Amino acid sequence: MTKAGKRPVLTDVAIAAGVSVATASKALNGRNHVNKNTRQRVLDAAEKLNFSPNPFAQALNFPVTGTIGVLTADLSSRFVLPILMGVEEAFGAGSTSVIISDARKDLVREKFLLQTLIAKRVDGIIVLGDDANARPSLSEHVPVPVVYAYTPSVLATDCSFTPDNAMGAALAIDHLVARGRRKIAMINGEPRFEAAQERSSAAHAALQSHGLGFVSGEVLYGDWSESWGRQAVRALLNARLDFDGIFCGSDQIARGVVDALREEGRSVPHDVGVVGFDDWELFSTTSRPPLTTIDMNLEHMGREVAGELAAAIAGVTRPGLHKLPVRLVPRESTAGLDGTLANREDSRGGATNAS
Repeated sequence: MTKAGKRPVLTDVAIAAGVSVATASKALNGRNHVNKNTRQRVLDAAEKLNFSPNPFAQALNFPVTGTIGVLTADLSSRFVLPILMGVEEAFGAGSTSVIISDARKDLVREKFLLQTLIAKRVDGIIVLGDDANARPSLSEHVPVPVVYAYTPSVLATDCSFTPDNAMGAALAIDHLVARGRRKIAMINGEPRFEAAQERSSAAHAALQSHGLGFVSGEVLYGDWSESWGRQAVRALLNARLDFDGIFCGSDQIARGVVDALREEGRSVPHDVGVVGFDDWELFSTTSRPPLTTIDMNLEHMGREVAGELAAAIAGVTRPGLHKLPVRLVPRESTAGLDGTLANREDSRGGATNAS
């Protein structure tokens, strides 16, 4: 018992064990994402304090309710929406309800929304970010499983899903080389983003595997915009560099690249083949010509994340960073030097191999 004969509560156990209330709750309820030593420390503290959970509180808080929470960084993000569609598709096939909360990139609002989801007794939470830079973990602060999508957790003990940016960059370079391009430049987005760094490193490695290097000697970094794509093309031309292929860090950049090349009298794809990244149809299919690009399969990621959370709720966890495969979508911006176009399975260019 605690001071003055007061019945011990979960907070007392957490303090005695030196852990958060959420961790104490997980340990006492047998959830398997608490390490063995921590669990034993909590059980020892509970025994020493003669703690026994309130049966009503247990019934209220721990049975499966058939509801999961999705905490998004920015609901309007073009990366968030397709993942969310995959999540809803996966859970919509059963009897699970989804509560969507939009933090709008506000940490105070995120904390409040997290508390609200817990109060609604959700069975698990999906944290859905809009960039690939790792974020602080929330898992230690909630008593239910958490899975991270697109934006990974900083903790390796958490379960996170991201697209395989390195795979995408390698596919892009291999495709350009297979279409006869040998003098390739890369125009990338902001270097502070992990996705930009991963794409650059993998593109460089892929070029080296073909005995090639960037014609500019290095990756050109700017922002994720059409205007940067146009500016970078003119910088390459002003430097009098000879290039016949450009790999772009995003479709926005790529459409700017295509426009600038056309304005400068360079034909795409006859003179220069161009590959983008994201398969953002607002840019990729409306470009002149339509862009070959990398599809991150975000709806598939949403379904995978939903399945992983369902498994975690059932007690089966798979901690770590899981990089999901991406695919190349070939379109008219990368015809071969002989003028042939890449094969396409359908109107969206669904072929994954276009060499």
